[in-house]
Amino acid sequence: MLVTVVWIAVMAFPASEVLLAIFKRAGADDTALADRGSLRLLWIVITLSVTAAVSLRFVHAGHFRAATTITDSVALSLVLAGLVLRWVAILTLGRLFTVNVAIHTGHALVDRGVYRYVRHPSYSGLLLAFLGLGVFYGSWLSILALVVPIALAILNRIRKEEAALLDALGEPYGEYCRRTRRLVPGVF
Repeated sequence: MLVTVVWIAVMAFPASEVLLAIFKRAGADDTALADRGSLRLLWIVITLSVTAAVSLRFVHAGHFRAATTITDSVALSLVLAGLVLRWVAILTLGRLFTVNVAIHTGHALVDRGVYRYVRHPSYSGLLLAFLGLGVFYGSWLSILALVVPIALAILNRIRKEEAALLDALGEPYGEYCRRTRRLVPGVF
């Protein structure tokens, strides 16, 4: 039963990302696009990382020494926590959320809800979900293949996103950056 629930959560993760990519892309009509290839890079890195992680799960040297029930429970918790955090962040932003980096006409700083604690909670959720996927594969090597390259691609995207937001929103965004962390409250 637990394995089935984990599989459903693992499959819901990419399905939700594909739906976001289809329905939450900013158009040029009421936005200033500032993506500069970061979305394309992120999708390429995610594709390569997931492919590597799936392959590495079969390398015996990287396997966990924990019971499958424990790893499945931890994986499910991380994937669900990541998806919930990501979707709470997306819903908090509402119309301002797009998969490509864009500044909307009338764009305003959002610093309520999860944004009170971190500047990029949707990326925090994404990383948590990928960590859960690595745990689901039961391999330290899979975790490394997923989390390290994807985190680097996300950090690249964050730099571009923050530059666009600072340019559009000015000092209020600068002050927000000084009082919040990027991905982990109080840490980073």
